Amino acid sequence: MLQKGAARKVTIFINEDTRHHFSSLCDSILTFLLHKGVSGATATRAMAGFGGHRTMHTTKIEVLTEHLPIRIEFIESAQKVDEIMPTLYDMVTDGVIEVQDTNVVKVAHKERPAALKGAHTETRGTARLMRIYMGESDQWQGEPLYEAMVKRLKMMDIAGATVYRGILGYGVKGHTHKSGRLPFSHDLPVMISVVDSEEKLAKALDEIESMMQDGIIVLSDVEMIRLVRTRAEGEGGRANG
Repeated sequence: MLQKGAARKVTIFINEDTRHHFSSLCDSILTFLLHKGVSGATATRAMAGFGGHRTMHTTKIEVLTEHLPIRIEFIESAQKVDEIMPTLYDMVTDGVIEVQDTNVVKVAHKERPAALKGAHTETRGTARLMRIYMGESDQWQGEPLYEAMVKRLKMMDIAGATVYRGILGYGVKGHTHKSGRLPFSHDLPVMISVVDSEEKLAKALDEIESMMQDGIIVLSDVEMIRLVRTRAEGEGGRANG
């Protein structure tokens, strides 16, 4: 585990489409670092850049999105860096590896929540399912419509809502919308799924309809099974009083 004090920061610059055996070089490097016990590593994809080949690559023009730069960075002890550097050197056949001395001033690890224990109670009954279909670019008073709807449903004490983003679809206008390398160029389909009692969804429906300009709302009768975990004896919690 990374300790406070002197350390080394390693930065690796490669191309997104560079391969290593049967996978991408980026994935291979991260898998290798994980296997060797490196404390953590981050890969970021650049928006634009050029390298030794003197070719500009940018997300602004789709044909130039190939070969975009990838930056992999991690911090480890000098001993660990010396141990893994020969393999990294062999793996990076087209790119740059940079090593800098650095100083770790704080290492903090947030404890993961303990595994859930205790019994579950089960509630069954009929309920109402509402599906709301819209475009990702639809707006409501300056914010995405799907976000505004989820906020409104929460204010109305609806049990829960989930937003799904499509990867391909078309609507009544016949326009096909598709995800791709340029996410800002497509109006992808979005669906909000809501389950609650018939009375509560009837009230929510009026609000949702008033916010929509173009879309579809579908209502269905469903059988709901709700599982609620009960606290195990001795588990911490805020005391009453």
